[in-house]
Amino acid sequence: LEEAAFQLQQIFRIDISIALNILGIESMRAGHYRIAYTCFKLAADRGYSKAQFNVGLCYEHGRGTEKDLEKAAFYYYHAASSCHPMAQYRYARYLICHRPENEWDRLQKAVAFLEQAAMAGLTEAQAYLGVFYMRGLQPKEKRGLKYLLLAATNGDAQSRYHVGVCYERGLGVQQNLAEAMKHYRQSAAAGNRNAQDRLQV
Repeated sequence: LEEAAFQLQQIFRIDISIALNILGIESMRAGHYRIAYTCFKLAADRGYSKAQFNVGLCYEHGRGTEKDLEKAAFYYYHAASSCHPMAQYRYARYLICHRPENEWDRLQKAVAFLEQAAMAGLTEAQAYLGVFYMRGLQPKEKRGLKYLLLAATNGDAQSRYHVGVCYERGLGVQQNLAEAMKHYRQSAAAGNRNAQDRLQV
């Protein structure tokens, strides 16, 4: 009986959190930012990762509450720890953009979250990791190309352009101008100006 009561409490807690999060989304769409923030916060404090992510967005953009990047990172971290891919991406970006120069641990944590989000199929994380590995202090070109190809396959025109650059310059792959042209054409067809300019050259 105690186990059944516990399970009912868990279901009730989750259902309330989902309802509050949906109410927050609808309030946000209607322009009622303060109400949306309140709904998200109530659900987030119950441990609901989607709401934690939404509270992070509210703090990052100053919607319904004051703008506060540290609080945004706090909520992104909690959602990221529950395997929310976009929260993993945003928290990792926060760590990379706001870390002191000598904090290697934070950088490693950021990369770990980015890789989780990328493997979950998040195009933004794939593209970011691709460029990150290509431009790092110790470039890992093959790994960078792997993530750029994943993002390009998911429709990211900028990543498709970067794949073209890799083939043109032989970064992480054997140089192949015909393959570079193919990627530039696909990227240009999707409206990428850099690819269009590269094709002209």
